[in-house]
Amino acid sequence: MARRRRKNRTHLKGGEEATPGKADNTPKSFVIKHGQVGSSVAQLVRDLRKVMEPNTASRLRERQRNKLKDYLTMAPALQVTHLLAFTVTDVAPSMRIIRLSNGPTLSFRIERYSLMKDVLNMSKRTRSIGMEYLTPPLVVLASFPPPSPTTPPHIPLLMKSFQSLFPPLSPHTITLSSARRVVLVSYNPDRGTVDLRHYIITVKAFGVSRRIRRILEGQPTTASAATSSVIDLGNEKDVADFVLRRRGEMDPGDGYESAVSSAGSVAGDEENAVDLADDYVGRNNRKGQRRAVRLDEVGPRMELRLIKIVEGVPGKEGNVIYHEFVKKTKKEAAAQKAEHDAKEKLRKERREEQERNVARKMALSEVKRQGPAVPSEKTESEDEIGEDDGEWDEDEEISEGEESEENSEDSEGSSDDIQRPVKKARLKGKR
Repeated sequence: MARRRRKNRTHLKGGEEATPGKADNTPKSFVIKHGQVGSSVAQLVRDLRKVMEPNTASRLRERQRNKLKDYLTMAPALQVTHLLAFTVTDVAPSMRIIRLSNGPTLSFRIERYSLMKDVLNMSKRTRSIGMEYLTPPLVVLASFPPPSPTTPPHIPLLMKSFQSLFPPLSPHTITLSSARRVVLVSYNPDRGTVDLRHYIITVKAFGVSRRIRRILEGQPTTASAATSSVIDLGNEKDVADFVLRRRGEMDPGDGYESAVSSAGSVAGDEENAVDLADDYVGRNNRKGQRRAVRLDEVGPRMELRLIKIVEGVPGKEGNVIYHEFVKKTKKEAAAQKAEHDAKEKLRKERREEQERNVARKMALSEVKRQGPAVPSEKTESEDEIGEDDGEWDEDEEISEGEESEENSEDSEGSSDDIQRPVKKARLKGKR
């Protein structure tokens, strides 16, 4: 007998089945490009998808014929809350953050950017193993002005927009091992721009030299031993030659490294040292041990300038909340608001009329589908009358009027019987 195949529900993340009716406040996003963009912007889109993982469509494929309206129509059905759209204008690349499905829409100009591969090539020690992207990152907002009467009104909305891109942080339920990445969003008041950085959290042993740390963590000493977790000591005469030798020296004949000279190779300082509150990923990172925490940047980098904030979504824009270059008076703003209100009222009336037309057509189609009405049954009085008309009562007396009617009927019947036959018409024709 063949063995029954067991299905793996790969579409349910974490092996948990979706609970119907359960409210999920986790934001989900689409990161797309539309229009003609170059290879660098296309790679930037793929890098930003890795930043937004795991709550984004990392394998989404755009087609040339896809329009922005297609994504706006499809996203709410898939419970997508944010849409990040990249395109290239005549001035510079731009990015729009669209909050679905009622807005607002924030438009940014990308002043400068660096890809992931560029940041990793500049770094000597930063390497990503890929497991960091299974959990959402932590969001850090820095250098934003505090709320006050002098704070521009668009700054709190800007902060809220970046904060709502990622799941909210719950200190009571979060586990220490799930904190693997950090997204830094810092505001530059001098330039009026927003800097976006992406880091990986690295935990190292504290208070030991680099060579001791390699022994504890099992890091390879050469490129040939990169595939193995065992340190290669084949060229050393003694383990002390590897542990105590000065940096950059191959021959231990000049002496060993002292405590003063090894101070520079100690991982981290007192400011970066923490006691682990729980077990963390990595070797020997147990609860209660003292470790040095470091942030390694993996990219991408972006410097964004806010251009405009508009109510609604593209195609259904409302009032302009903020504009970097265009300033309007109160009178112009009131006139624009009245125009948008009139458009919204007309759109609402058309929608209601369309719904009424659809309901009327459905009712007509239902009537046609059911067919003509079935005649109702006869009442009891009608049934009695019908029975009396069809039956003959021998005891019933016949009046003279009724006899005359019967005689007239008999005479008519006899006249019909005596009627002469009709002659056939003679047809004239050539024989």
